[in-house]
Amino acid sequence: MVFDFLQPVSVSVEQFISKLSNQTLGKKVALHTQTDFPVLENVSLAIVTVNEYRGANKEDEDFAFEEFRKQLYSLYPGNWNVSIVDLGSVESGESIEDTYFVVKKLVEELLKKKITPIILGGSQDLTYAMYRAYDNLDQMVNLVSVDSKFDFGKEDSLVSNSFLSKIIVEEPNNLFNYANIGFQTYYNSQEEIDLIEKLHFEAYRLGEVSNNIAVAEPVFRDADLVSVDINAVQSSYSGNNKEFSPNGFTGKEICALSRYAGISDKVSSFGVFNFNPNSNGVALIAQMIWYFIEGFSFRSNEYPFGTKENYIKYIVLIEEEELVFYKSNITGRWWIEIPFLINGNNKLKRNTLLSCMHEDYLAACEQEIPERWWKAQRRNIA
Repeated sequence: MVFDFLQPVSVSVEQFISKLSNQTLGKKVALHTQTDFPVLENVSLAIVTVNEYRGANKEDEDFAFEEFRKQLYSLYPGNWNVSIVDLGSVESGESIEDTYFVVKKLVEELLKKKITPIILGGSQDLTYAMYRAYDNLDQMVNLVSVDSKFDFGKEDSLVSNSFLSKIIVEEPNNLFNYANIGFQTYYNSQEEIDLIEKLHFEAYRLGEVSNNIAVAEPVFRDADLVSVDINAVQSSYSGNNKEFSPNGFTGKEICALSRYAGISDKVSSFGVFNFNPNSNGVALIAQMIWYFIEGFSFRSNEYPFGTKENYIKYIVLIEEEELVFYKSNITGRWWIEIPFLINGNNKLKRNTLLSCMHEDYLAACEQEIPERWWKAQRRNIA
């Protein structure tokens, strides 16, 4: 069984938690210890650290993630009704492919149990293993990556800065949409930027998101898998001085994005990669996970729609197009319908809903077709 590959949290972490206040998060999480494995029934979230950095050419590094756990479990939870387990760590396999296999099977098993995995540490190529976990779940996958780069590298092997190429070209191809949040133009070639446009994927520049963080919320609302490269955060916040980045998201902004990922009814797996568990930056990672859990605890379960009674329907005519919007009476959030084309080669095989903003509805009223709707239409029939 894949859970047999998991290593328990260290004794020193257990001892640290035992001395914490009963009100801290550490006292409310079920741990995989030397003697006990947590019961997985009625569990909502599972935390797993992965000690695999060979994809970023850091073979000699060995991380225990002890400081990360101490930072996280020292925090105080909100008024949450969420059951959380810490399943310990996946150690690097004999080959990097062995680690990918374990991560894939682990995420797949958790998803089947309706448990959302939080995968931490390791290089970002582990996103590929998480994506492959959806192969047997009979669904298209929306991948959102918070990253300064698109990771379209041309390396033959699967490494941290080229994993997206493998996701796009390898069969079975379950990817419906890829969205990048926070790319920095000078880190990406024009060829890569053009490819994003050609494939009708989405990309939001760092400045665009920093100026209005809310533009990212509908993107996360449609995501199944969210992958965060901590190099998208300014080094002054992330503590990553080896790969120094003067620009990027602030600590406050990356926590807000983590909360958007958590509050999305659709996000079923979350990963944070390329951070050093022995640096001061683990305090920020711990707070990001705290915000993800907080968002998760406030999920409204509005999507998929069980009934249309809690939504107001708006129809906007633009030339020959009929755009159908829905507004939730519960949260005030908006969706726009992607219609099923009877004579088209539809990937989605049915009408579906795309998250959007109130501003998209207002733009449609001014005869402007929302860009997200336009791209989704073309992906559906591509």
